Amino acid sequence: MDYKVTDTSYQKKKMDRDQLLKHMKSFKLDLKLSVGIWYFTPGGGRFHEAYVPPKTIAEKIEMAAEMSKYGIKAIEAHYPNEVNEENWHLYQQLEKETGIVLQSCYPAIFYPKEFEFGSLSNPVRKYRDMAAKTLVGCLKFAREKNLHHAGIWPGIDGYTYSLGTVFSDMWDNFEGAVAEAMDEVPGMICAIEPKPYEPAPNNIYRTTADGLIACKDIEARLKNRINRDILAKGISLMGMQPEIGHIRMGFEDTPYAIARCLREGRLFNTHWNSQPLGNYDQDLNVGVVEWQQAEAMLYVLKMAGYKEYYGIDINPERMPSTKAIEINAMALNIMNERIEALPHEKILDAYFDPENNRGSIEMILLQSLKK
Repeated sequence: MDYKVTDTSYQKKKMDRDQLLKHMKSFKLDLKLSVGIWYFTPGGGRFHEAYVPPKTIAEKIEMAAEMSKYGIKAIEAHYPNEVNEENWHLYQQLEKETGIVLQSCYPAIFYPKEFEFGSLSNPVRKYRDMAAKTLVGCLKFAREKNLHHAGIWPGIDGYTYSLGTVFSDMWDNFEGAVAEAMDEVPGMICAIEPKPYEPAPNNIYRTTADGLIACKDIEARLKNRINRDILAKGISLMGMQPEIGHIRMGFEDTPYAIARCLREGRLFNTHWNSQPLGNYDQDLNVGVVEWQQAEAMLYVLKMAGYKEYYGIDINPERMPSTKAIEINAMALNIMNERIEALPHEKILDAYFDPENNRGSIEMILLQSLKK
């Protein structure tokens, strides 16, 4: 069977100064904006009740349809509680009416009480198997529906106390479970979304670098011939879905972290919001804080010729989610136009010939504020 696999190997292309300048002048990012159905009606948290009433999946699909006027091209959902074989027809109808496609699904293995001590990394085999079964179902669904990718947010996987944690066992459990699931459902790419902490006090993959190491370790475990053949072609099966908020929670520089993923051809998806450095996970609207982090991230994506999705991942507790999407879509489009207007040749000169371009980047940044 010939599997159609999302190929992100183009991201690894190396360009010299002249090639990069030609690319920057001719390539413009296509903002394929995506939304996560999970935040359409935010639930309550540890300290307050939900501010909006819950809605059914069918009602949330109707909300998604309204968002098409803001340029939304795709939607993301958790399997099986938000998307599954029984309600798939709702997503098909959404695509038929608006063109919005389901681009990815993620196993819902972080919320159930059975995963109190972890899901795919749980030291108790019966709970680990339970999580793996959901992951297999998610991968099968993604492959059968020809989705862009499947993904895993290991939010509940990790540890509380450093003392006594058998780290190697924790990593082996998680990576072994993912590899076995991917070998059972070959030909489907899968993304990891790292996060330093919350809800696990210490996440199993705290940083971008941790996620990239996990990708390599999981791929090394794959045995299915189909998967091995895909890897032999230079196509990554494990990749990354970094989120700005999670990156900044871990005190990482956003464009740097994104560039690390691009260099290995492993940037399967991007999640956009804003976040004060450190702090708890806030999922603020794009650009509300640290505008330059998001804009510099876009510039890195432009340099690499990024062709995948831009997932808006927010928590609009105090405004209608449709209004929040309007704001986020506007912010990303403004940023995209701003980076297009930047003097690319001067920017590259400042990097390749720093001795003769002292202060150039600072001046470019200041002048961009006047536009």
